[in-house]
Amino acid sequence: MKALWESKRVGDVLSLEYGKPLDAADRGAEGQYPVYGANGEKDRSDKFYVSGPSIIVGRKGSAGEVNLTEEKFWPLDVTYFATFDEQRYELRFLYYLLTTLDLPSLARGVKPGINRNDVYAQVTSVPPLPEQQRIVGILDEAFAGIATAKANAEKNLRNARAIFESHLQSVFTQQGEGWVETTLGEAIRFIDYRGKTPAKTEEGLRLITAKNVKMGYLQEAPMEFVAPESYDGWMTRGIPRQGDVLFTTEAPLANVAQLDTAEKVVFAQRIIIMQTDEAQLDRTFLKYLLLSQPAQQRIHANGTGATVQGIKASLLKTVAISFPKDVGTQRAIVGKLDAFIAETQRLASIYEQKIAALEALKKSLLHAAFAGEL
Repeated sequence: MKALWESKRVGDVLSLEYGKPLDAADRGAEGQYPVYGANGEKDRSDKFYVSGPSIIVGRKGSAGEVNLTEEKFWPLDVTYFATFDEQRYELRFLYYLLTTLDLPSLARGVKPGINRNDVYAQVTSVPPLPEQQRIVGILDEAFAGIATAKANAEKNLRNARAIFESHLQSVFTQQGEGWVETTLGEAIRFIDYRGKTPAKTEEGLRLITAKNVKMGYLQEAPMEFVAPESYDGWMTRGIPRQGDVLFTTEAPLANVAQLDTAEKVVFAQRIIIMQTDEAQLDRTFLKYLLLSQPAQQRIHANGTGATVQGIKASLLKTVAISFPKDVGTQRAIVGKLDAFIAETQRLASIYEQKIAALEALKKSLLHAAFAGEL
């Protein structure tokens, strides 16, 4: 069957037309027709610029991203939309074809954009219309099944995380006897490394900023460094210990993790290190306490800022907290939460692997389709 395919340049198959600006007053969440930006539907509008189905290709911004619409729509000026001979080519076949061409790699410039002539120069193979339609039928059916399976896996992933968050919340809302009430400032030593960032180097000591601190864990990326000789001069506010709780004060506010290494590391940019007296408050218990919804709500209630919410150290210290007076009780709770989160992470890993496998299956089917193997 591959013998019936013809080698063609993309420019011989379709044309890419420029999108058009649309006034913000004509766009919003409501509207009859979709408004497309470079990375998909952005708004809705009661106006349309293209009266039928087409393919939208990101021109600037998310350059090379490909989207399909089968209704009237408005393509913004950061996009191209495709026109073609409908007597010779099937819309969805061309959509699938363009997704196989790695158009993002064609982006050029300081603010990367795609020149349509570079798209036109790409060489591909196209079969007769009946074969295009047959391939589309196979891909549509297969991709619908994959989409359903992926949606189920994503739902299971969300459910697994929600179950842990619900359990965590119950620990800190259904407190038993022997819990003491205090504030963060009274119970914890703050080491505040917000402010200016030290000069970065290609290698050396690891630099940890707010970008590395996620909800419950430290992320390696971005992996940044500072010169080892700057350590003593920079880390004058206090030396962190493995297991100390790290707290982000803005962008984002109230991400919480524990320092996972005993090696020397340097801190900067929107991070407060929280140290406890282990005889009174277990550090891992503090991490879970700060991750809990009740604590997060109290912290955010003290946040300030219209666009980027943050919190001053003085206000953070006034946030009320409660924990069992007995450290043994704290550690028993930590053990249960650790086991619970380990199971959650195991399930999450299974669902994430399934989602990745489904995405790989889609790519494999597309490859087979355009190799004439379906």
